[in-house]
Amino acid sequence: MTSTVLVPIDGSPLSLRPLCHVFDAFPDAKIAVYHVVDLFAPGPDPGYGADSSLEIPATYEPMIGTDEWYGTVEESTDRLFEEGGEVAAEYDREVTTESDISNPARLIVEYGTEEAVDHVVLGAHGRPDERRPLYGSVSETVVPRVPVPVPVTAVR
Repeated sequence: MTSTVLVPIDGSPLSLRPLCHVFDAFPDAKIAVYHVVDLFAPGPDPGYGADSSLEIPATYEPMIGTDEWYGTVEESTDRLFEEGGEVAAEYDREVTTESDISNPARLIVEYGTEEAVDHVVLGAHGRPDERRPLYGSVSETVVPRVPVPVPVTAVR
């Protein structure tokens, strides 16, 4: 039976690195790339990490929910999935993609709990804080709540 691996990505510069790990570690798995736009993040960031390639307007907050905001989010998400597809092509693999808008940690937990996935692979950005040496807030929420293995790869 073919397994399915969920790989949440967030638009940060290193967020696609876990895909490389997944392609190596799960050579026969179906890969589902999942992107959640954090409605409460500052700026039109397509996920829960910083996308430094986007120019954040000074008047961003009033844009949330407007056609312009949705257009920016859609464009950024499309670009992110295109980059994920390019990584997959380097490994002669394919990925399925899905995106949502809400709280990333909550939706990743829901996806990992309600969909037929066998693993959720997260990237961690290597926090320098002594209290959180590896995990960010999304990883801290997802790891103990998803009923399947959740490997966390460092993406420094």
